[in-house]
Amino acid sequence: MAETAAATKQTSGSPEVLPARRRFTVDEYYRMAEAGILRPEERVELLNGEIFRMSPIGSRHAATVDIFTEWLVAGVGKRAVVRVQNPVRLDSGAEPEPDLALLRLPRSRYRTAHPGPQDVLLLIEVSDTTLAFDRDVKLPLYAVAGIPEVWITDLGGERMLVHRDPRGSRYREVSVVGRDGAVSPQAFPNLSLALAELFG
Repeated sequence: MAETAAATKQTSGSPEVLPARRRFTVDEYYRMAEAGILRPEERVELLNGEIFRMSPIGSRHAATVDIFTEWLVAGVGKRAVVRVQNPVRLDSGAEPEPDLALLRLPRSRYRTAHPGPQDVLLLIEVSDTTLAFDRDVKLPLYAVAGIPEVWITDLGGERMLVHRDPRGSRYREVSVVGRDGAVSPQAFPNLSLALAELFG
């Protein structure tokens, strides 16, 4: 009678070997989209070689992104590039789509390739139902890539989690700003957003 692989391992005294995950590269990810495996209307992100289906964007989430966009565009003018829900290629196995990205100039460099970690001044994630995912899955990838500053907007808690100074998979400087406070990007310290305006 045939034995299972696990049973064979146990009988032989060898350590159990679990099946390996098949991770995808960014190039394979794009080929799946070209082949129609990933449909254009699907909201997906490639993180650490795995494809994640993202939650639908709710009205409060969308309105918050609008406020951020208007504030950043007005505040930085032509000193930086503001991108909304577009890809940032962290490495060969990760291409998230943060809610907002503040990028280095010139704008023309992004016509032929998505921005990489060296191009990023600030990433902003808006979290309503995705706080744990943004904090525990995406944030470590941003830190490993060397993204200098990441804001996670906790809509439910009406607070901003500001992360700076990446080291390994963590940020050494983390501050929590409540709705009565204000935040400023370290790249543009004179630009300030009152969180009362953001949370309404």
